[in-house]
Amino acid sequence: MTAELVRGQNHPLSQARLEIRVSADTPIVAAAALSDENGRIRGVEWVAHPGAPTQPGLEVSRQAAADHRLAVDLGAVPEAVHRVGVLLALPSGGPGPVRFGAVAAPFVAVTGLDGGEIASYTITGLDTESAVVALELYRRQGAWKVRAIGQGYAGGLAELLTDQGLPQARQLADSINDAVAQGLARSVQAPPPRTADGDRSRQAAAPALGPDQGGTAPQGVPPMSPYVGQAPGAAGQPAPQPPAYPPGAPDPSAVTQPDAPTASGGPIDYSHPRRRNAAPPPPAPTAPPAAPGQPAQPVAGDATGWSMDERLYNQVWGMFEDLARTTAAYRSAVDFAESRMDKELEQLLSDPRSRIGGQGDAAREAARARHAQLVAQAREVLDRDLAQLTAEAEVVEPALPPAYARWDNPVWHAYRVPMEIPMAVRLGDLHLPEADGIRIPMLVRLPLERGLWIDSGRTASSDGSLTDAHAMRRLAMETAVAHAARLLAVYPAGEFTVHVIDPAGSGAQPLVPLVQTGVLAASPALGAAGVADGLARLTQRVDLVQMAVRGGAADSLPPGFDTSQQLLIVNDFPHGFDDRAVNQLRYLADEGPAFGVHLMMVADREESSAYGPLLDPLWRSLLRLTPVADDHLADPWVGHAWTYEPSLVPPGSQVLQQVLTQVATARTKYT
Repeated sequence: MTAELVRGQNHPLSQARLEIRVSADTPIVAAAALSDENGRIRGVEWVAHPGAPTQPGLEVSRQAAADHRLAVDLGAVPEAVHRVGVLLALPSGGPGPVRFGAVAAPFVAVTGLDGGEIASYTITGLDTESAVVALELYRRQGAWKVRAIGQGYAGGLAELLTDQGLPQARQLADSINDAVAQGLARSVQAPPPRTADGDRSRQAAAPALGPDQGGTAPQGVPPMSPYVGQAPGAAGQPAPQPPAYPPGAPDPSAVTQPDAPTASGGPIDYSHPRRRNAAPPPPAPTAPPAAPGQPAQPVAGDATGWSMDERLYNQVWGMFEDLARTTAAYRSAVDFAESRMDKELEQLLSDPRSRIGGQGDAAREAARARHAQLVAQAREVLDRDLAQLTAEAEVVEPALPPAYARWDNPVWHAYRVPMEIPMAVRLGDLHLPEADGIRIPMLVRLPLERGLWIDSGRTASSDGSLTDAHAMRRLAMETAVAHAARLLAVYPAGEFTVHVIDPAGSGAQPLVPLVQTGVLAASPALGAAGVADGLARLTQRVDLVQMAVRGGAADSLPPGFDTSQQLLIVNDFPHGFDDRAVNQLRYLADEGPAFGVHLMMVADREESSAYGPLLDPLWRSLLRLTPVADDHLADPWVGHAWTYEPSLVPPGSQVLQQVLTQVATARTKYT
């Protein structure tokens, strides 16, 4: 299964001989750079580029092209090499685009020699940059991994190579540009744009001869794919996939057009069978066509995306937006009906003749009838939309993977520890008063960008029920344990670690599933000494990783350093916290998420009021959740007050223990 990486994510490599395939909508320059343990390129001989396409263990394309295939043999790179970076740049001085923000996002895939994709990365978020470090292959404890980088440079190759520590960066960048300029006549044009139905075939009206053969390509007909050395087969058939090539073999992207003309008069598919565009493909239609006059039947995964997880994620948030908009339209229609009725009644009251008698009563009844009619029409439209959303929710909810599913979903009975980090995780459900029967999963992207605050201070829920303070504290800790267990379950073995600070030991009972299964990094820290020790260790970790990352030496951390994501659960704050501990806690909340340390507070804000406004930034930096249903979340479109319900384990269910036991077993095998 292909690992679809996001920026900063890594994936292990089980093969030493690889291909790196690059796809773009415009000719780009591809290079590969070797660097040491500090991320420095020691000399120009450590860079493979169009002017010097082969280096130990590397071979790159000899020209600018819309598609590239780079060969890598990790077993042949020198021992001093710890990283292999894949560099992409737009040709300078030509008629093409000068920044990546003007073209579709490039796509990079790491494949084995059999052509099977190992990992892929779509480089999004680029704007003024003209050069980018797409990804890097790096050594980690004797093994190789791939990491998605996506670091762009507006100053082009010169700035990129300078940042990599190469003294001759400017000279090398100029030589690369010169080599590219000499080969631009043979560069491969961008692939044809996708049509509405996704068909990328084109009619060839005449044989296509490239510039190298003294001819020009016909208007609108792209040149032959660089992946093949002869014309495709029968009309409508895809070009055959070429065999993978080892280092030292001829570069496929430098193959010129054949002298023999291609067949004309039929659609020719210029796309590579495994080629992906920057934009994700539309979902394959799987639902039967709807009857005339009836809405289309909903289908799970009926959204755009490269994987089913991404499609379901996009579909869930599409449902969220649809519910927000249709509810806003209903509320607006009701407000209009009420304002219109109020205006009509006000006009009636302003006329003394209509205040008494049957004529006035009839006018008032007519105004109320028009109000009722407008509200009924708005409700009819809302009910129609809600029926469609309800039908969609009924097919989407059972199809959700564990990371997106409720704890009562049967998918947990087939749970296995994942190999990849999912796009998001479910933290609860959202609903609105007008559609109380529709629950929209609240999905939060991973890794977490901000900490979580489980508010243990509220005693009244949105339904008016009351909960005593002691029960609320217990529910808040149970909610925190459920969230922590889900995060442990959706991360690969050894990629997520949980610490607990419970100064008074009041959370001992809710913490039993985490303690008994052995998934905690250590026993919960107790007392003021435990608070100081736990915060000091995690603060030191953030400082260390921060210095390593900002110094460009992310792989120079001490041997045995735990690189997994860290979660700190703090219960009963501020009990056991002095001023120094409070400052450390604020530091972790502010700086921790960017460097792999996340905070989950289980606290009552009122109890920390003695610190005054000092802690206001802390609470604002955390995502506030509640252990009972509460309407405290707002959407960014119309500001609806959404009712949040936590994702809790059903009473009496053993699913939490079963899942955590598998996590602990997998972690034992991993270590």
